[in-house]
Amino acid sequence: MKKVVSMLVLLGVGALPALAASANYQDASLLDVSCSRKAAANADAHTRSCALGCAKSGYGILTTDGHFLKFDAKGNKEVLAELKASNKTDHLRVNVSGELHGDTLAVSSVELQ
Repeated sequence: MKKVVSMLVLLGVGALPALAASANYQDASLLDVSCSRKAAANADAHTRSCALGCAKSGYGILTTDGHFLKFDAKGNKEVLAELKASNKTDHLRVNVSGELHGDTLAVSSVELQ
């Protein structure tokens, strides 16, 4: 019985990568996690200074259907560097791609527009 349970666990763990879906978003609104709910109504008004001030909460995008997808640690680090280097004040948009795991995007590339 233990062997059967062990095999099922191994099969389940092996299937986890199959649950990830490749995702690509163009011109998506960038928000920090702290402001994601209150700024969703007018995401383009969310400012760079606020996004930098709330950097510890992490970042993500608002999809066209209104869902918020959080970035993984790599994505947070990359977008923070892009925000620091940018002169934009608001209307923060990104092109981002990666693997979607539930509501988290494991970012493979992100570019601030």
